[in-house]
Amino acid sequence: MSKKTVYFLCTGNSCRSQIADGFLKELGSETYEVKSAGLEAHGLNPRAVQVMNEAGVDISGHTSDVIDPEILKDADFIITLCGHANDNCPVVHNDKAERWHWGFEDPAKATGSEDEIMAKFREVRDAIRSRIEKFVTEGK
Repeated sequence: MSKKTVYFLCTGNSCRSQIADGFLKELGSETYEVKSAGLEAHGLNPRAVQVMNEAGVDISGHTSDVIDPEILKDADFIITLCGHANDNCPVVHNDKAERWHWGFEDPAKATGSEDEIMAKFREVRDAIRSRIEKFVTEGK
């Protein structure tokens, strides 16, 4: 059985889509080919790398990429993780893809002390992990 391709999309491919990418590769790599991208490439957020390391998943080698039309047209699942990407995702000419929106707060926009900002990153990380676990278990 060939792997199904999951394409996670976000605005800048720096936090949420990177976290989702890392968790799905960790939890579902035998079933899914995992890719992530953004409408723009903002660079991999070091706080996302840090909170994923705390969860035992190394995303430090990930790159921040813009949406690739070829991957988009061949993906089995196109999943947006922020409203901006959901509203502005390019038109998809792909009849087989299931397109879903899983909205999560942008931890990069958190304000306050470093502890408060990191708490927001951990909260979003844990919410994404829960959603990925459901996807792997239930296929939806």
